Amino acid sequence: MKMLAKRIVAALDIKEGRVVKGIQFKQIRDAGDPTELAVEYEREGIDELVFLDITASHEKRDILLDLVKEVSRQLYIPFTVGGGIHSVEGVRELARNGADKVFMNTAAVDDPSLIDESSEVLGSSNLVVAIDGKRKNSEWEVYTHGGREPRGISVVDWARRVEDLGAGEILLTSMDTDGMKEGFDLSLTKKVVNAVDIPVIASGGAGEPEHFLEAFEVGASAALAASIFHYGEYSVSEVKTYLSQRGTNVRPKD
Repeated sequence: MKMLAKRIVAALDIKEGRVVKGIQFKQIRDAGDPTELAVEYEREGIDELVFLDITASHEKRDILLDLVKEVSRQLYIPFTVGGGIHSVEGVRELARNGADKVFMNTAAVDDPSLIDESSEVLGSSNLVVAIDGKRKNSEWEVYTHGGREPRGISVVDWARRVEDLGAGEILLTSMDTDGMKEGFDLSLTKKVVNAVDIPVIASGGAGEPEHFLEAFEVGASAALAASIFHYGEYSVSEVKTYLSQRGTNVRPKD
């Protein structure tokens, strides 16, 4: 039986209407116009895009719906949106404005019932729970509010719970490796992959094509990057060619 293709995902972190990127959730710098980048990544063969309004939860405001609508009109590939979601109505609003999938992070930790309620509205396969984790001794702790607040919850335990509550996918970011370009946190990724049956997107640390291969080898269904694509260090096609040459099943560019 042919294995499902591994997915390459580009992240668009949005602040004040611009794409930005930081290191370990700090040192934020500009990376371009979100609509232009989204269209370019689709042209290059990216499998999915993740759009995150990085300050919406911290600033306790709604996501930029006009920007979501504008970007979604330009795309044919799956488009996942999150940031600042705090109600089922907010989930519905994102879907109405063009999001193919919706992800939540802070709100899910604050009110886990929102996962169950949202999965009933969207369908489980369209609901992603983002988990930001930071190593604490031999385990990892969940952080929320854009990596600002430790929650005293085990990442692995939380991953199991969000699956039980109806999440269809986990977007897993290691705060320790984020933006460092030294590779994904393979120990964390493997632990979460082995703890759940739903797909896991590895995030935080991609610096070269080999890092994607490593994430897939420990079981990630998808791997997400930002910096290396935003600043032209590698193209999507270069990453896919590298993976394909090493036997990884990736989707060809249309």
